[in-house]
Amino acid sequence: MKAAPRHASMGLSRRKKNLWLLTMVAPGAIWLLLLRYLPMFGVVIAFKKYRAFKPNTFWNNIVKSEWVGLDNFAFLKSPDTAVMIRNTLLYNITWILLGLFIAVAFAIMMSELRNRFAAKAYQTMMFFPYFLSWVVASYFVLAFLDPTSGMIPAIQKSMGLKATNFYHDVTWWPLILTICNRWKYTGYASVLYLAAITGIDSTQYEAAAVDGATKWQQIWHVTLPNIRTMIIILLIMDVGKIFNADFGLFYNVPQNSGSLYPVTQVIDTYVYRAYANTHNMGMSSAAGLLQSVVGCLCIIGTNAIVRKIDPDSTLF
Repeated sequence: MKAAPRHASMGLSRRKKNLWLLTMVAPGAIWLLLLRYLPMFGVVIAFKKYRAFKPNTFWNNIVKSEWVGLDNFAFLKSPDTAVMIRNTLLYNITWILLGLFIAVAFAIMMSELRNRFAAKAYQTMMFFPYFLSWVVASYFVLAFLDPTSGMIPAIQKSMGLKATNFYHDVTWWPLILTICNRWKYTGYASVLYLAAITGIDSTQYEAAAVDGATKWQQIWHVTLPNIRTMIIILLIMDVGKIFNADFGLFYNVPQNSGSLYPVTQVIDTYVYRAYANTHNMGMSSAAGLLQSVVGCLCIIGTNAIVRKIDPDSTLF
C-alpha cells in the first residue's frame, strides 16, 4: 500500500527530468517552427497578384490580393527559360559528381596524416572558405581577372599577349565558377566524410594489413564500404537541390556582367533580376515553389532508387 506514493514520486521525477531535457530542444524547435513551417503559409502568394492594402499587414494583403492561378508561372514561357534551366541543371550535376570525388579523396588523404598539428591545420584551411561570403570571394576573383589590374591579364601583357577581358568573355566562366564552387564547399564536405572515416574500427585496417592488403586495397575494401552510407545520404540531399542555384556565386562572382548571362544565368538570378525590374512578388514565390516541389520529387525519387539497390543506405 505504501508503494503507490513511491511510484508516483518516481513518475513525477521522471516527468521533471524530461521537461528539463525538452527545454534544451525548445530553442531549436521554436526556430524551426518560426522560420521553416510558418512561412509555408506564404505559398499561396505564388497563386495571387500580391499587393499592399491598408492596413498593410501580411495576412490582410494575402486575403485581399487577386487570385491569378498559374499566371505567376508564366516566366517559364520566357525565351531565357531554356538557358537558365540548362545552366542550373548542368552546373549542379557537374558539381555533385565532381564534388563527391574530390571531397572523398581529400577526406581519405587527411585521414592518413599522422601529424596531428598538420591534420588540424589542413582541415582549418580547407574549412575556412566555407564561412566567407560570395561578396568577399568575388573580390578575390576580381584580383585575378580584372582587365586593368588583375594578375592574369597583367601576366598576359608582360608576355606580349593580348589581355583577356574575362568579364565580357564567356569562354572561361564554366571553369571559373566550378573552381570557385569547389574552393568554397570541398572543405565542408570533406569534414563530414572525415568524421565518418574516423569512426571506422581500426581493427579492420589491422586485419587487412595482416592479410597483406596494400594501402589502396585498404581504402577500396575497408574505407569506402564503411562510408558508403554517408556518401549516399549526402548524394540524395544534393540531388534534392539540383534545381536550386547558389545565388551569390552566379550573381556576385561574375560582377553581374550582362555579357556573361549565357553561362551565368540560372533560375535564382533570373528571378531576382525579374523581381528587381517588375516587383512581382508572385513570380518570385512561384519560382521558389517550383524549385521546392522539384527538389522534393528528386529526393523521393532518388531515395526510392537507392532503397531498391541498398535499403540500408536510404535517407528515409
